Amino acid sequence: MNPQMDFLPPFITVLEHSQVSPPATTACNSLPLTFFDILWLSLPDPVVHTLFFYDLPITNTHFTQTLVPNLKQSLSITLQHFFPFAGKLTIFPTSTRLPEIRYVEGDSTAFTVAECNLDFNDLTGNHPRNCDKFYQLIPLLGRAAKASDDSVRIPVFSVQVTLFPDRGISIGMTNHHSLGDASTRFCFLKAWTSIARSGGSDEPFLANGTLPIYDRLFKYPQLDESYLKSAKVKTFNEEYQFSRLSGPTDKVRATFILTRTVINGLKQLVSTQLPTLAYVSSFTVACAYIWNCFSNLDNDDKVVLFGFVVDCRSRMDPPIPSAYFGNCLMPCFNFPRTTVLKEKEGFVTAAKLIGENLHKMLTDKDGVVKDIGPIMSLFRDGLPGRAVGTAGSHKINFYEFDLGFGKPRKHETISIDYSGSISISACRESVGDIEIGVCLSASEMDVFVRNFNTGLESYI
Repeated sequence: MNPQMDFLPPFITVLEHSQVSPPATTACNSLPLTFFDILWLSLPDPVVHTLFFYDLPITNTHFTQTLVPNLKQSLSITLQHFFPFAGKLTIFPTSTRLPEIRYVEGDSTAFTVAECNLDFNDLTGNHPRNCDKFYQLIPLLGRAAKASDDSVRIPVFSVQVTLFPDRGISIGMTNHHSLGDASTRFCFLKAWTSIARSGGSDEPFLANGTLPIYDRLFKYPQLDESYLKSAKVKTFNEEYQFSRLSGPTDKVRATFILTRTVINGLKQLVSTQLPTLAYVSSFTVACAYIWNCFSNLDNDDKVVLFGFVVDCRSRMDPPIPSAYFGNCLMPCFNFPRTTVLKEKEGFVTAAKLIGENLHKMLTDKDGVVKDIGPIMSLFRDGLPGRAVGTAGSHKINFYEFDLGFGKPRKHETISIDYSGSISISACRESVGDIEIGVCLSASEMDVFVRNFNTGLESYI
């Protein structure tokens, strides 16, 4: 039984719990983790929850007899080429052996089918919506289990498809971050898209798609050892489990759009006041503006952390191909006080801090391969003041996840509810616009919305 289903509110009905396996011909294989992957084992909630909504006015019969079987079949074929998604994170009893994602015969991906009677239009809006409404649309990962060699095996991926009768469907996915970063997940989704739209055949994908690269293309054994020590994997046992998405909560989520016109205006403002700043990118000003809005929520002076991750594939020496499977991210942190980030000047200061840290990280010869274990321990032990991070990237367009019934109406990153992050993604409607997801208490969201709107009126 999925632990998420211990209690079900009246708006969700589970129709089926099943498992989807890759074809029987799929070879058993394993993928050792690198320090980029082990990094995520240090965090208390290293899980990513994403949700896609689709306009699709179908009946329950068509949903259960046609759409769900087709999704299962295409997922099975996709897992043949992306075996780690069906495998298990394997932690060994000795801390001298690196964890790995191992696929063995019989492994599979949990697949839940459900029906929901919530208001589809409300869920897919940009306005503040209660976070509780989304949790039953997201599958959780199963429990850890001990293998015969005393290793602990932890599921890393699960799927839930939910019908909103005569209105649409949602596809929720959960993955352990050690499985891979957003770039890896996007490659997997592109493959699933191609195979689903081809009626379950992988021939078009093999002809035109990109197969994942599983070779570990960089070797830093000292970093592997240091990160493994910081992760404290000895504490991972068969009782190990992840936090549950649960309510009730007073939190709401909302989506904010920064248009290309607004972004260009913010960039012009920063460039005018900071003409020597090296990185005045769309990402820099978008993050700076949101950080400024967060800082104006606090009346007192406190430490406020803002963190983001940088995709290091093109920045390694030599560069790593974009199809590399796994994580290839390095975090970058800023630790100022709220007083320097308030009002209009605070936005420019935030842009300066982000731009300078990016420049320092990307020009330092060791910038993307250094030991940040002591910094990551802060997340495990607790951070002072407010912490804001980023999830996703506006350079990855998850709205291309079209399984044969149109592009998603809405894409949500549900894991920001407890991670303290904001989500950043490409916008559905216009290339160049940036979509930002924010989760706050209802009272804070009211203030944040005012900060966001009044700031744009005064800055641009």
